Amino acid sequence: MLQPISSAVAALHQTLREPFKESWSPHMGAIFLVIAVCVLLINGQFWGVFGGLKFLGDHINNLIGLGATLNIPEQLTNPWNHRTFISDIALIGAAMAAAMLAGNFRLTPPPPMEYLNAAFGGLLMGSGAALAGGCTVGGFFSPLVFSSPAGWLMLIGLMAGAALGVRMLLWWMDALPWGRAPKPMLTEGMAAKAFPWLGWVIMALLLYWAAQWIDNSQQDGDLTKKGYIVLAAIGIGLALQRSRLCFSKAVREPFMTGDGTHAKAVMLAVLLVTPLAALVMSRGNMDAYAFIPPRFWIGSLSGGLLFGVGMVFAGGCATSTLWRMAEGNLKMFVTLPFFAWSGSTSLALFSMWGWTELDSDLDYLDGVPTISELGFQVFMPDILGSWGWAILFATSIVTVWYLLIRYNEQTDRFTVF
Repeated sequence: MLQPISSAVAALHQTLREPFKESWSPHMGAIFLVIAVCVLLINGQFWGVFGGLKFLGDHINNLIGLGATLNIPEQLTNPWNHRTFISDIALIGAAMAAAMLAGNFRLTPPPPMEYLNAAFGGLLMGSGAALAGGCTVGGFFSPLVFSSPAGWLMLIGLMAGAALGVRMLLWWMDALPWGRAPKPMLTEGMAAKAFPWLGWVIMALLLYWAAQWIDNSQQDGDLTKKGYIVLAAIGIGLALQRSRLCFSKAVREPFMTGDGTHAKAVMLAVLLVTPLAALVMSRGNMDAYAFIPPRFWIGSLSGGLLFGVGMVFAGGCATSTLWRMAEGNLKMFVTLPFFAWSGSTSLALFSMWGWTELDSDLDYLDGVPTISELGFQVFMPDILGSWGWAILFATSIVTVWYLLIRYNEQTDRFTVF
């Protein structure tokens, strides 16, 4: 009696796992990423990652006794009220579930020297994100969603930083012994067999979490919005883990291997999301100035430079740190706390030095942008006069980027290795 039921359950389990076991292309990942970002935009939200890591860093600073020195409040926001933090948690959970369902979850220790690289890279990325107003998401991708050239300036900084970082890493690899990577753990036995089932449990809990919050629309509209944040983050975590789409690879790989696959996938995401975001914002549902970091151009460029060097040593940006950590990559377990602590400390110091103190330009065209020592807000539809010109501007930049990537793929002109 039980044997047929057990066989049917096992067969259903394997059938449902098939979409997770198949690898997605980075371009498919980009499409799903855009869909998730649009879910956020429709609900008046945006995608961010660094804010959640900075929140973790604030807790670390309070824990080690630096909070008072850095003017970090002793009583921080409830984690469940911090939108970026809950987005990061949902992204990690979804990526972990996807890795388990695909049979990719395992504890993977790197060579010993890589832990030092992880710490160094995390420190640089945290400081770079603080300067740029965000990581490769909040400082690069999200500003482009809101038609701000701050994202393009950070991209230039990221490219310069990646080129420098690759050369530094080559010297580092020649100068010091790295050691050999130990074998991955939890690849066999009962644990490996249990992971796919645990993946279903994690996915079910995440979806239940999102559904419960979304269902509170009549009681608490703010909770409903956070529910959509969780839902979008689940989609992003799944898409990034299965497709391996990585912003750091998009910038780094042309210099390391000449491969432009991830760069072209990110270009596709920008081309798709730009007109969709324009449609949402042109209806007056969102104020772009509420989401654009006041970092053009100094913060965006210098932050991108630091972040670019850091992500080469760390082996990933903020987002890929999260989903690779969710797969069991132990190097990322070192990168994350150093990134978080550095981001929190850097922002606190910048605030104490007056670099992030905000002023407003009341006479600026149609909006009221904020200004800081690290830059100011720029919204291209206001600068160019219409959304049409702003979209054409973004398309032109992507076209130039694409031509450079194609040229490098054919000639290896910019490739260091």
